[in-house]
Amino acid sequence: MIRVAIADDHAIVRRGIAQILSAEADLTVVGEASNHGEVMELVRKGGIDCLLLDIAMPGRNGIDTLKQVKSEYPRLAVLMISMYPEDQYAFRAFKAGASGYLTKLAAADHVVPAIRQAVRGRRYVTPELAETLVSYMDRDPEVPPHEALSDREFQTLRLIAAGHSLTQIGAALALSPKTVSAYRARILVKLGLASNAELTRYALENKLLD
Repeated sequence: MIRVAIADDHAIVRRGIAQILSAEADLTVVGEASNHGEVMELVRKGGIDCLLLDIAMPGRNGIDTLKQVKSEYPRLAVLMISMYPEDQYAFRAFKAGASGYLTKLAAADHVVPAIRQAVRGRRYVTPELAETLVSYMDRDPEVPPHEALSDREFQTLRLIAAGHSLTQIGAALALSPKTVSAYRARILVKLGLASNAELTRYALENKLLD
């Protein structure tokens, strides 16, 4: 029996996933969590083979939670579940140790095989993400990664590197902070970076600031 824990701040999402898993004879839900603290408490109790972890939860975000879980329990299989498209966060999730990345729209079709593959120590990649990965690998190494950014993303990159907050960037570009945050996420993925500090260093090394 594969023991699964579900971490998502929306009870309706947890119930929906639990209902999908209940139809499988070899899967059982042994715990639920709605924030970072509850996740850590749950995994420290043990008895979990696979953790389904939402990328956006109260407290610390899912990527940071994933890093802590993997640092304490490196052999625990963790599948990221997100409302964000795979091209925005999947690379960061895999880099942090995730066994797979599923959008909530695709979870119903993929979560069961993803869990079974993850507990065998293998990563699960959807066909859509596989295509994105191939495109990423086929990128011309002579072309700097920031050339793939849109104009808005490039503007956002420069403003973040200059030390402006998301709210300040939103005001400067007439965008909401939420939209700026989405641009930031895409920038980090496209450049293969993990933080604002790395982004700033990249901008300086590539002379992208005035």
